[in-house]
Amino acid sequence: MGTIIEISIFMLIAATVAFAPLGYFIYSYTKKDGNPFGDFEHPAHGHSVIDDIADKAKEKLTH
Repeated sequence: MGTIIEISIFMLIAATVAFAPLGYFIYSYTKKDGNPFGDFEHPAHGHSVIDDIADKAKEKLTH
């Protein structure tokens, strides 16, 4: 019976360690109004050609 309790405690600790980053991400996501990584585009740089192609493809698919 003692080994079951020990394994249960170990599994609880392992699950806490495994899911802590997910909990932190959800916390930061809700804290920053849906923008967990902040503004990652540099204001001095414009959009690249790849951004333009992706925007055009997105417009074609949504309309």
